[in-house]
Amino acid sequence: MKTDRGIGAGNGGANALAPALRATFPVLLGYTTLGLAFGLVLVDSGLPWWLSPLMAAFVFAGAAQFMGVGLLASGAGVGEIALMTLLLNARHLVYGLSMLERFAGAGRLKPYLIFGLTDETYGILSTEEPPEGVDPVRFRILVTALDQAYWFAGCTVGALAGTALPVEAEGLDFALTALFVVLLVEQILARRPREVFLVGAAASLLALILAPPRNFLLAAMGLGIAGLLATRLPRPRRNGSEPPT
Repeated sequence: MKTDRGIGAGNGGANALAPALRATFPVLLGYTTLGLAFGLVLVDSGLPWWLSPLMAAFVFAGAAQFMGVGLLASGAGVGEIALMTLLLNARHLVYGLSMLERFAGAGRLKPYLIFGLTDETYGILSTEEPPEGVDPVRFRILVTALDQAYWFAGCTVGALAGTALPVEAEGLDFALTALFVVLLVEQILARRPREVFLVGAAASLLALILAPPRNFLLAAMGLGIAGLLATRLPRPRRNGSEPPT
């Protein structure tokens, strides 16, 4: 059985392209728009335009890229940026593990599929199956590659526009905040444990009070993780009996 399939090789690749385009069309609208905002914000922060497509190619994480722009502009060190990125994108560890079975036949392209698991790509690949007769591996590779292409195009065009035109980027960095607010509302409306959101709100408030602005995000994440671990600790029984071992 062949496992190393090209992205568009053969009729299977052509057959997979149409359903992949249909599945990723909503991502096209979101990624190009948000990528455009990212490119403008990056250039407005005083960073070189080429850093925008470079990050889109090798980082490919909207939240981490927006955060990285702020950290780079403030002179943060490599260690601090790496730690913040790891904490911010820790959920992707679970994404990759949950998709290992689906990616089993991807061969040498499996690392790229895992690398490309953004929230939106994961949502597509974990819920949609290719039509009958379409190679599942090629479909998943094309979905991942198309999503990254949309993001790369948005980041590149935004950076070039910010360099060539007198575009005012003030307020555009709020695009990511707005996106996370939408995601938060969707999570709240879903049946999720309510204490998760209460712990997150309390951790953010404490970090705002106790931590300097530069370390706010790191402090909030640390307090949030500690709070969530505390809510998962076993509680003693009220009758004083020991839990079974």
